[in-house]
Amino acid sequence: MWKLIIFLTATIIAAIIFFVPPVQGLGELAKIIFFHVPAAWVSVVGFFVSAFYAAKFLRTGEMKFDELSARAARLGFIFVILATVSGAIFSKLTWGAYWNWDPRQTTIFVLILIYGAYLTLRAAVPNEKARAKVSAVYSLLSVLTVPFLVFILPRMYFSLHPEPVLNSAGRLEMDAEFLAVLLAAVLDATLIFWRLMKEKT
Repeated sequence: MWKLIIFLTATIIAAIIFFVPPVQGLGELAKIIFFHVPAAWVSVVGFFVSAFYAAKFLRTGEMKFDELSARAARLGFIFVILATVSGAIFSKLTWGAYWNWDPRQTTIFVLILIYGAYLTLRAAVPNEKARAKVSAVYSLLSVLTVPFLVFILPRMYFSLHPEPVLNSAGRLEMDAEFLAVLLAAVLDATLIFWRLMKEKT
């Protein structure tokens, strides 16, 4: 699968450079969205997958599900950091500061704290079974905050996020070429996440 992912990634990068037109009002800066949005998407997927395997662990008691839950949470955490960093770069280039405490920046910061605490919790509990149980419960409780922090709360307040791409109503407003490449980038990031989930430890 890595060959497919590498080919798809290279094709997307070429499309971003040579095929996608600039966005009105944002110009070439909008192209960071092809990295930012897939990273944010995969972080959400990772947190939900973590909760799914946490539930399977609590139901079966099989440690393999604890490992899969933890792996998904770690990947979700990595991708949410990547989404935050790419968003901060975009913020600096467009608004003059890396951090503005915009509603979306604030809620993603809270999400980082929640899952950073999850990873800290796992490191702090030495007993394998106890760690698995506590982590599973924490994962299931934490995932309840994800839809509110990512999709609901940021849209309840004024945001500096660019309206030409994703408006406050949650509707995509972009050229067909832009949308096609963005969807391909989301697929690519999802495949990377899935392949990393399958990697043997």
